[in-house]
Amino acid sequence: MELWQDSHSESPHELCSRIWIGNASDVAEINLDDANSQQEAISLIGMIPWILVRCSDWTMIPLENLVSMSQGSGTRISVAIDKIVDLNGAAFALEHGVDAILLPASDNELWDAAAIIASEKNPTNEQISTVIKIDTARIFSIDSSGVGERVCIDLIERLDIGEGMVIGSNASLLALVHGETIESQFVPSRPFRVNAGSIHSYVLMSDNSTRYLSELKAGDEVAVISSSGHRRKSIIGRLKIERRPFLIIRFKTKNGDVGQIILQQAETVRLIDKLGKALSVTDLDINDEIIIHHQNQMRHIGKALEGEMTEK
Repeated sequence: MELWQDSHSESPHELCSRIWIGNASDVAEINLDDANSQQEAISLIGMIPWILVRCSDWTMIPLENLVSMSQGSGTRISVAIDKIVDLNGAAFALEHGVDAILLPASDNELWDAAAIIASEKNPTNEQISTVIKIDTARIFSIDSSGVGERVCIDLIERLDIGEGMVIGSNASLLALVHGETIESQFVPSRPFRVNAGSIHSYVLMSDNSTRYLSELKAGDEVAVISSSGHRRKSIIGRLKIERRPFLIIRFKTKNGDVGQIILQQAETVRLIDKLGKALSVTDLDINDEIIIHHQNQMRHIGKALEGEMTEK
């Protein structure tokens, strides 16, 4: 996605890919005010390389209509934006989004926000890999751990079978906790939810940092991990914190490193075994092997650093 600057009288912004001077042979500018102007814009699709849209009253549906109509036509859509809140809607309209955003030259905060969104739409080799390293560990103890605050992480989209989040008491040893995507005879599934366990636990975020569950809030991006190690990001819509009974599950890697996770004692809470099967924590046995994410790094405010650290 390109970022255009809406001014020719000021120096180009460092992220600017085009300066809009008010007219160009390859661009038709349309003021999208009503159904007639929308129809005018639609009539130009396939006839010109670019359509630049200005909305006097910001609305998503007309923009979605243009994005839809322009797919495969050879015409690309640019839209003028002057509010941060409108950026995401334009950039990801109908999942595809517009091809360019026209920004006022002097609004640095708007440019910074647009740059972040553009980087998400324009992946580079420097971005985090979509696959993380997973390993297995063997459970060696399962004990009651009293009653405490349990956090459910509710996402704004559904999880697939085999997906969840990596969570644990040790930042370097996180267990893959399955989403509540499996129905039972007692409760319906909650395919948007991961019952993440005790509030002190770490969870892996989309940028490869970790956070305590107590730090999370709606709008944060977490890493969703599959049993094969594939990673995608998802946004938290809500956190549900209640007092529940816990189990403390301790496990050991092949190298002898020991980790633990404290999870609600409930049939709907599941870890994933080495074959990708979801195992209820109430059915776990000593010597069961579970999928983990193992990082041999210390953490400072959630960021990975080279160094030694012991958590017990």
